[in-house]
Amino acid sequence: MLRDHRRRLGLTQEELAERSGVSVRTICHVETGRIERPRPATVRRLAGALALTGTGLEEFRKAATGLPHTPRPPQPTYPETTSSPAQLPPAHAGFSGRTAQLDSLDALLGGEADQLPATGAGTVVISAIAGTAGVGKTALAVHWASRVAARFPDGQLYVNLRGFHPSGAVMTSAEAVRAFLDAFEVPAERVPAGAEAQVGLYRSLCAGKRLLVLLDNARDAEQVRPLLPGAPGCLALVTSRNQLTGLVAAEGAHPLRVDLLTMTEARELLTHRLGPARLAEDPGAVTEIINRCARLPLALSIVAARAATDPHFGLARFAGELRATGAGAGLAPFTDFTDDDPATDVRAVFSWSYHRLSPAAARLFRLLGLHPGPDITAPAAAGLTGLKPERVRPQLTELTRAHLIDQHAPGRYTLHDLLRAYATELTHEHDPEPARRAALHRLLDHYLRTAATASEELSWYRDPIPPTAPLPDSSPEQPGGPAAASAWFTAELPNLTAAVRAAARSGFETHSWQLAWTMVAFFDLAGHWPEWVATHQQALDATRRSGDTVGEARTRRNLARVRSRQGRHQDALVHLRRSVRLGRELGDPVVQAQAMRNMSTVLGRMSEVPGARSRHAEALDLAQRALGLFRAAGHRIGEGRVLNQMGWHLSFLGEHRRAVEHSARSLDILQELGDRDGEGATWDTLAHAHHHLGAHREAITCYTHSLHLRRERGDLNEIAETLDHLAESHLALGARAEATVCWQEAVGLLDRLGHTDATRIRERLRSAQPTGV
Repeated sequence: MLRDHRRRLGLTQEELAERSGVSVRTICHVETGRIERPRPATVRRLAGALALTGTGLEEFRKAATGLPHTPRPPQPTYPETTSSPAQLPPAHAGFSGRTAQLDSLDALLGGEADQLPATGAGTVVISAIAGTAGVGKTALAVHWASRVAARFPDGQLYVNLRGFHPSGAVMTSAEAVRAFLDAFEVPAERVPAGAEAQVGLYRSLCAGKRLLVLLDNARDAEQVRPLLPGAPGCLALVTSRNQLTGLVAAEGAHPLRVDLLTMTEARELLTHRLGPARLAEDPGAVTEIINRCARLPLALSIVAARAATDPHFGLARFAGELRATGAGAGLAPFTDFTDDDPATDVRAVFSWSYHRLSPAAARLFRLLGLHPGPDITAPAAAGLTGLKPERVRPQLTELTRAHLIDQHAPGRYTLHDLLRAYATELTHEHDPEPARRAALHRLLDHYLRTAATASEELSWYRDPIPPTAPLPDSSPEQPGGPAAASAWFTAELPNLTAAVRAAARSGFETHSWQLAWTMVAFFDLAGHWPEWVATHQQALDATRRSGDTVGEARTRRNLARVRSRQGRHQDALVHLRRSVRLGRELGDPVVQAQAMRNMSTVLGRMSEVPGARSRHAEALDLAQRALGLFRAAGHRIGEGRVLNQMGWHLSFLGEHRRAVEHSARSLDILQELGDRDGEGATWDTLAHAHHHLGAHREAITCYTHSLHLRRERGDLNEIAETLDHLAESHLALGARAEATVCWQEAVGLLDRLGHTDATRIRERLRSAQPTGV
């Protein structure tokens, strides 16, 4: 049926793959019957690409069958791989005006909810006059998106691409796509390693759905293109200070120019905030305020906030203060504005509002200019200022009421780029260099120590690092439990990656590599491989500049881990060989041993590549050398883990009895020390060896222990792998029903992960069925 529909549309398998995001291999296997029951997500994507509706769609879905109907026992529940995200920021309560622009956007949808532009994905580019910031692009986009959100029942995605962030912390397309996959609740194990493959998965998830995607603050068309859904029924809104003419020309985007407010719109904004009676008292003062604010919504909102807090004062007072501040501000014009814009008046508004702050809030505002990330919490602000969080929260509230910062999510605060640039200038003008450096030091201490605590919650054991000495008034958080730790890392990821970069550039090289080190447990579980590479490359550069050989050795080892996971095994070996040499130079046997153990792992993975020669003998030799070093150093965890690694290589070399001996010794050590992660891997190795020795009942016992520990850790890929092995041991004893139960659960997990092993296990399940079933 799939072939008939494809040919009806005149599509090749490659063209259908490009439309649907389903691989050519999968399409071929479905058409030839090798895949008899495609997973529901694949069926949905193919149906969307083939534009099937009504009866045709229903028949297509009914044809997607294949597995024998074996009774299924109750199984553990796992989170769905997709959700209906609702990421739009709150619409601004004081939004007004922009009638013409709103009408233009409404025209794109037409009168019916299912009417979208035929070109591309219905992309709209919202751009301002060349380079003008603070003109209200985001407010317009969020306001309109909130109005039409009901027309997109499958969800709304939002990302701030930080295209013009003063610190240079521009979000990459890869980071944005990964954030969208998280919004869809795609399990980490299902996220492919390559950036292009992640884009393909993202677009596949969008296929057949009605989604609104708001891409805020884009730098250029190249940053935007990978984020466009590319499927009918989806709409992308893009805001930028640039015109994005390339997007208009190539993707058929609909440009929309957002200018400064007209005088009428500016009065509407002030009327909405202050009431018509107050404006009617002094029309001349209103006009002067509007002119002094250059008709920028950002500046007008700041003045309105100040006036609202003093309702008994006439507007002439505020106009006069603006006039006086502008005359003596002495600040250079914003380079973000064109020559025609009255930038000095806008800065006068900022200056006027800043000078109305309490001294403590004014200091906090200045120091926020040093923060390298996109947003900040009260605990992080406490670290920046050296105060307790309870003392900082009132200052954040004061800044929010003055419209100098915005609470864009509960407990999370951000600055407009113009205000951030202004804060940066103020701190360099008023705060001595030692005070600025101490503030950044405290902030990095906060992130490093909180991340270290969270890392301990996510991993049962990691070699400790000698932490850099904190300043006495740093204030780390204490995320309690794996769920809280993971949530903290997820929320703070953009700030943490920016902090690694800022530390490397600011002379805090030790903070840079140690902060990167603390993030590895989260990167590993969540599958954030691009961020893993980026942070560790920056950290590596920092350690080499500073001559920190301990930091370089540890950073190279972590870089090798992620490079090997990406399939770049030779790159991993280069880093590990250098780490071994550094360990020798340091006279540190543990550094050498850990690098050798990791090299042994990489060689084992290289042996698993189809068509590759086995390197298990070479890997075993490295593990043996690492064992000697661990024992000499009295490093018991390392000894236990490498003994199991030796057992694994021995089993693949056919020496199963020696494998049992090594892994049994490993198990004694790891159980004594409470290393449950290592224990789970060791039970799996023991089971593998017992199975190949014909001791299938013993293998089942070992696999059951491993499965319990791996369920506890929550790694779905490892759970499915152990279930597959356990099924083989059950089948070897003739326990076909038990094997079927294990394989069915494994297939369910791998289907959720989008793992290619699901097809292999499904075939194994089918072949294991008795004849006639």
